Amino acid sequence: MILTEFEKIEKEEIGGLKFPSGEVLTDTDKIKERKMELDRALTLGNIEHSKIKIFFEDDTSRKVVDTTVWGLTDKRVILKQGVVIPIHRIHSIKV
Repeated sequence: MILTEFEKIEKEEIGGLKFPSGEVLTDTDKIKERKMELDRALTLGNIEHSKIKIFFEDDTSRKVVDTTVWGLTDKRVILKQGVVIPIHRIHSIKV
């Protein structure tokens, strides 16, 4: 994955985005890896308040946000101020 494919956006802009229902990853190993990355990001966010990069895709383009993960559900990543990103729209997470 080439980082230049992703447009940098601010966390506050995510609330206005539209997310399709389709999964962005096709490889089951990549989906498992994403889950492990998210669990690690949650731990780092809650213990160290570390920011991570989330590479995701809305209905128009690929984006990246530098943020702290505050919570996880089985379907969503929860960021500060209740901002959420659907897990099925996330390509990867980088610490």
